[in-house]
Amino acid sequence: MAQAPGGENTGARRAGPAADAKPTSRVRMSAAQRREQLIAIGRQVFAEKGFDATSIEEVAARARVSKPMIYEHFGGKEGLYAVVVDREVRALLDRLSTALTAGHPRELLEQAALALLGYIEEETSGFRVLVRESPLMSATGNFSSVMNDVGHQVEHILAAEFSGRGYDPKLAELYSQALVGMVALTGRWWLEVRRPRKETVAAHLVNLAWNGLSHLEAGPGLITVRKPG
Repeated sequence: MAQAPGGENTGARRAGPAADAKPTSRVRMSAAQRREQLIAIGRQVFAEKGFDATSIEEVAARARVSKPMIYEHFGGKEGLYAVVVDREVRALLDRLSTALTAGHPRELLEQAALALLGYIEEETSGFRVLVRESPLMSATGNFSSVMNDVGHQVEHILAAEFSGRGYDPKLAELYSQALVGMVALTGRWWLEVRRPRKETVAAHLVNLAWNGLSHLEAGPGLITVRKPG
């Protein structure tokens, strides 16, 4: 057997590392773990590109799995998207429901505004998925449906307030949609600019909504529309 200078056995030297090396075993995910991984990756890609521009190929590449595995879990892109949206809808509604604990209407308005802005700040990808339009999602599975549910909660609060102040409680639905729409659209704007801080944004939203509500006219009219003489 050949020896290196100094008497070292080259065959032994080459064999040493190979003998010491241990085969690496690939960590396999359970079906449940793989499903959660695919949902998380799908959520990110849908947030970045929207439904139409997202492909199964890209989701599979990021997850380092084959396309058939995604079909096995979700049936296709539509199924994955539906799961992602459903989770975000439930997460946002849970957050809003948990936040609404106060008894005073102004405090409830503050809590709702902060809860929505907090969701935008902490779950940005999820919020982007919800506000992106998709031809697949009906009125029961998108951001509008979430805000509609919140609007119904606000409607009950306003109806009681209106009755106590001599306003027509039938208008509570109109005002609740106006209030929730104001907060939701402001949230979409804040998603991009992120300034000022969410507490300041919430304070100004409540300032506009509450101080406006506290001086409602019982029978408002438009000064630009002339009344018949």
